[in-house]
Order: sequence, then C-alpha cells, then structure tokens
Amino acid sequence: MKKIILLLTATVFLISCSKDKYTISGTAKGVENGKTIIMETQDASGMGLMAVDTVKVENGKFEIKGKVTEPAFYMLQLEGANGKFPFILENGDIIIEINKDSINKSKLSGTYNNDEFVKFNEELIKLQKSLMDFQKNNTALMNQAQQAKDTAVINKLMKEFSKIQEGVTAESKKKYDTYAETHPKSFISALIIQGMMNDPAVDIKKIEKLYASLDESLKNSKPGKAIQLKIKEAKMPSVGTTPSGAANPAAGNAK
Repeated sequence: MKKIILLLTATVFLISCSKDKYTISGTAKGVENGKTIIMETQDASGMGLMAVDTVKVENGKFEIKGKVTEPAFYMLQLEGANGKFPFILENGDIIIEINKDSINKSKLSGTYNNDEFVKFNEELIKLQKSLMDFQKNNTALMNQAQQAKDTAVINKLMKEFSKIQEGVTAESKKKYDTYAETHPKSFISALIIQGMMNDPAVDIKKIEKLYASLDESLKNSKPGKAIQLKIKEAKMPSVGTTPSGAANPAAGNAK
C-alpha cells in the first residue's frame, strides 16, 4: 500500500511540475543536422522580433525547454527556410512538426491554446475559400481584360470580388465575436477582445461583459490588463463635460 501511495504521489508531483514549464518537442524531417532553429517573440517596442532561444536540429529532431508566466505568441524560424511558424508559447508539452518545404504547412498540437489556435485558423481559412476560389477562377480573365483595357469586365470582376469580400468580412467578424463569447479560457479570446477595443464605435458594455467572463488567468495576462485599462479610459468623462455627462458650464461662458 505504501508503494502505491508513493507512486501516486510521485505521479502527481511530475504532472504538477510539467504544468510549470514548457517543452517543445519538434521534428524536422529531411533537415540536415546542425541547422539552426530560432524561437522569437516581439521585442519591448512591439515593432520587431527578438530571439529568445536557439537550438540545433539533430537526427530530424529538436527540443526547447523553459518556463513562462503567461501565454504569448512566438515564432519559430528554420535556418534556410522562408517564413516563420507562429504558435502560442505556454507551459505544457507542445508538439511542432516542421515542414521544411513550406513552413506554413507545419503542424502544431499539444496544449489547449495551441489546439484552439489551430482550430480557429482552420475555420478562418474556410471562410476565406470563396475569395481564393474567385481569384483562382478569374485571374486569367482579369489579366486579359487589363491588357485589352476592357473597363466593363474589370469593373464587373472588381464589383463581384468586393461583394464576396464584404460577406467574408461580416462572417469573420461574427466568428470572432462568437468565439470570444464561447471560449472564456482561450488566450485567443483575450486577443480578440483586445482587438475589438481598436474600433472607435465599440460597445463598451459588450466589452465589459466579455472581459468579465474571461478566466482569471487571462484577466491577469498582458492582453487582459490592456483590456481593463482601455475600459477604464473609455468610461472616463470626455474633455468639456462633467462626470455626469452634462455640458461644462465654464466652457459655455468662455468668450
């Protein structure tokens, strides 16, 4: 019995430890030994990227370990390959399969937020399909019309494209809103709500409701704190008005 208790205690200890750190188990089939993989994130200014870890590919595999206090978007870059692969760095076991020929086709799984990120992207790609299909089916026709300076055909195609684009934009917005409302524990929801605050016509009451539903860990994250700050700023009385919203008498008497 003591052995069983000790075994269970050790198992719980190992599980709790794994949640306090991250391990990125990566594969890079066909990549020669010694090639560098760089993990990057936004710098302090938010305008560029900085390297935070560098590892070498050995026998088609690589591993990155560490610890973070909250989820955040990071990038992986493979030496000699075009593009960067985005993922959410968070404590837990993250699995990344690098596609050396097309970084965008690399595979990601292993933690809640990364699984959600993959599923959310797949849904957005489905919404974009009608736009991509239209471009694919009409590129040759548009090129011919431009060469012939056929404005009638050019305008017709552009009008059709704009109509499809408007529909996709509306559906995408609905997808973002619905996701934030139904996934209070997802890091993506916090980013969506933060992005909503950039709209001058945003409904603050809606933002407050979405923010209130977020998991406490997300409220304390950088995006969560940014949302909270913007809510406070949005509720502050504007210049020239009293806190109640009435016009400032002093402003009316100035001549």
